[in-house]
Amino acid sequence: MTDLQEPQSRRARRVRPGASPVEELPPRSLSYRRMTNPFTPQGVFTEDQVEAIHEAALTALEELGMKVLLPEARHLFAAAGALVDEETEMVRIGRDIIEAALAAAPKRIPIRAGHETRDFVFELGAMTFVAGCGSPNATDLDEGKRPGRLVDFENLVRLSQHFDALHAHAVYVEPQDVAHNLRHLAIQKAQLTLSDKFPNIMSRGSPQIADSFEMIRIARGVSPEAFGDEVRCYTIINTNSPRLLDTPMAQGIIDFARAGQLSVITPFCLSGAMAPITVAGALVLQHTEALAGIALAQITKPGAPVLYGSFSSNVDMKSGAPAFGTPEHVKATLGAGQLARKIGLPWRSGAGSASNVADAQAANETQLSLWGSMLAGASVCVHATGWIEGGLSVSFEKFITDMEVVQCMGEMCTPPPATADDLGLDALREVNPGGHFFAAAHTMTRYRSAFYEPLIADWSNFGVWTENGSKTATERANTLWKKIVADFVPPEHAAANVEPLDAFIAKRTEEGGALPIS
Repeated sequence: MTDLQEPQSRRARRVRPGASPVEELPPRSLSYRRMTNPFTPQGVFTEDQVEAIHEAALTALEELGMKVLLPEARHLFAAAGALVDEETEMVRIGRDIIEAALAAAPKRIPIRAGHETRDFVFELGAMTFVAGCGSPNATDLDEGKRPGRLVDFENLVRLSQHFDALHAHAVYVEPQDVAHNLRHLAIQKAQLTLSDKFPNIMSRGSPQIADSFEMIRIARGVSPEAFGDEVRCYTIINTNSPRLLDTPMAQGIIDFARAGQLSVITPFCLSGAMAPITVAGALVLQHTEALAGIALAQITKPGAPVLYGSFSSNVDMKSGAPAFGTPEHVKATLGAGQLARKIGLPWRSGAGSASNVADAQAANETQLSLWGSMLAGASVCVHATGWIEGGLSVSFEKFITDMEVVQCMGEMCTPPPATADDLGLDALREVNPGGHFFAAAHTMTRYRSAFYEPLIADWSNFGVWTENGSKTATERANTLWKKIVADFVPPEHAAANVEPLDAFIAKRTEEGGALPIS
């Protein structure tokens, strides 16, 4: 609220002369830490069509198969009864293997974060969000677009920690100013010392994964034996559409399954490019690849925690560039929700934008894809804030403008009270026809807590807005993200991890760190 708005607001709150004093309710205080989606899940296909997509995926796995580059993964599939051609690296997976895997996969996954107040559950009906991630670049109004740096990653961790409506971390931008063999160490340190939220690990080979697991054990104070008793971290596994599971991704599934940690199996299917041009065809491919990854996790360790992943959209057929927030993206998300409910697993969706800047196009595309995720019943929506250029950059300003929408969705996950007092009959008795409710006792007790208070939306009139500098939402977001970062104080229990993690990093640096595998 601006200084110019404040007096107007106070005038509106004055109690009329002679009215009895009223006791105000406490200021608004809502938690977005554990959300339940209030909407009945929507779909775009009939039950028969969903069954047909599922059957087509099973047929594709049996008859066409997946190319699996990791020998260990092929051996595991073969031991489970899959048909493996070592010469071509093709694995044909029978529906009996898929059915057994789906029966073994947990339907409810409790998450243990760095503090019990940050714990949550992945299950159908839950709603969680993760900021935009996986980008090589960062951008803001002050410095423009640049390759991601460690300070950018750390600032995005700070922003994500600040907002309760973001529930887990991810590798928002690659800190390219840190050497490949040490980058994973810097990423984990930032998550574990600046935040107490659920951390992410990139699957880039067993040595890097082992280092990251060890850092989480150090930060959480758990033994190697107890580490796998609870889900303490996650990785995102992207198949290489069409029908290819590469070495680091397959290794990541195996390593996370053996450690009892969460894999989010996410095909990235772009209709017309790496997937059939129809929404139904893209979902057949997505379902095929996701089921193959889920099967590998369950073959490795029955009961291993996995999320069914969806991130299907379309391309611009004029240029081949990826598009997001399109009607096809939303339809694919709705269809993915139907498939996830069919197999009974919690699942991940994705928002996003192809816009090159934080403009109206970016806002529209992200909001449409966020709504698609909400209405589809996604358990977690990734790329919920900040993601532009089809994932090539994370924008600090768009992080904030998108958070406005995410927090509004958090509000929608909070049922409005409807007690006898909330029904407002006393207010109706107090206010005569043609009057107003500004000074009604019912209003005066609730005015501080009745409505969502926006992050950066400006509800002032044109004159006040002009006098305050005529700032756009993007400019206001620039001011806000920098203030959040400047004022940030990490949780004490997270900050206490600095010394032991620095000792581990120094040791691993002296040993040469760990290079990613390809």
